[in-house]
Amino acid sequence: MRKMMSGILAVLMLAGCNAKESKQQQGLTQPEKKVEIAAEGKEAPDFTLTDNNGMPLTLSSLRGQYVVLDFWGTWCKWCVKGIPDMKAYYDKYNGKFEILSIDFGDSEETWQNAIEDYGMEWLHVITDEDSAPMLQELYAIEGYPTKMIIDPNGRIIHITVGEAPAFYEFLDDLFGKKK
Repeated sequence: MRKMMSGILAVLMLAGCNAKESKQQQGLTQPEKKVEIAAEGKEAPDFTLTDNNGMPLTLSSLRGQYVVLDFWGTWCKWCVKGIPDMKAYYDKYNGKFEILSIDFGDSEETWQNAIEDYGMEWLHVITDEDSAPMLQELYAIEGYPTKMIIDPNGRIIHITVGEAPAFYEFLDDLFGKKK
């Protein structure tokens, strides 16, 4: 029994939970099995965060389509610099993938204003002081922006850290063949 309790406690600690915070309070959905850190070829960890309309949005609700996770913040000059390219590719491959931008470190007002000011017409969610560290750990975020492409089955097929042409070349290779 002691070993089982230690194992459960270790999984909860790895996932960022503690006795005072439930997964519902954190806004993140935890799988019942041991949490694995995101990497290419692995299933993207599920989460639920608040979208820019004040509604909960769960990553797994986007299954069945390609999804670009865009980890960013308005304070990140490279994140902002990449918005025109993101918009161009979102238009170029209209309907072939969805973008889910995940904001880190902005106030709700700054985040909402940025979505409008930059004309970012895709899905958006924001982290808070509880969800941000957990999501950074689950997705092994080492820098901003970080962009991950998830296939229709929920597997991560590509990760790019920073604003790099390689990300857009990967999109061209992936969707250019599927005209």
